[in-house]
Amino acid sequence: MAQVEATTERIIAADAEAVFDALADYKDVRGKVLPSHFSEYEVREGGDGEGALVHWKLQATSKRVRDCLLEVTEPTDGQLVEKDRNSSMVTTWTVTPAGEGRSKAVVSTVWNGAGGIGGFFEKTFAPKGLGRIYDELLQNLATEVEK
Repeated sequence: MAQVEATTERIIAADAEAVFDALADYKDVRGKVLPSHFSEYEVREGGDGEGALVHWKLQATSKRVRDCLLEVTEPTDGQLVEKDRNSSMVTTWTVTPAGEGRSKAVVSTVWNGAGGIGGFFEKTFAPKGLGRIYDELLQNLATEVEK
């Protein structure tokens, strides 16, 4: 199994702290900014960054749906890590200042891909598809925090 990685980033016209706080707010903000690829969103524990336990289904393609149960940690300032209890998927959100009143939000997801020919196609196409999904999420987040 090869490791698969998808990374997307966006400059947002809001302070890094405001962007990070919005990302870490699973109770109110996160559910609002998720694109239609996410369903059955539910905060099961906590809800504000470190210690949160969040569930959703991610429909990456018409045939591929991941049932995710995510444990949230904050290993460093400006970083949020979501580890899926149901798979090898780990998503890391990093928010850093990018000039006055601006921030850079980077989301990177890694997981152990399938082997064989299926793994080849997954490694080739999944990062692009997931990148589009996270690009939409980051656009929604920007719209939310730039109000």
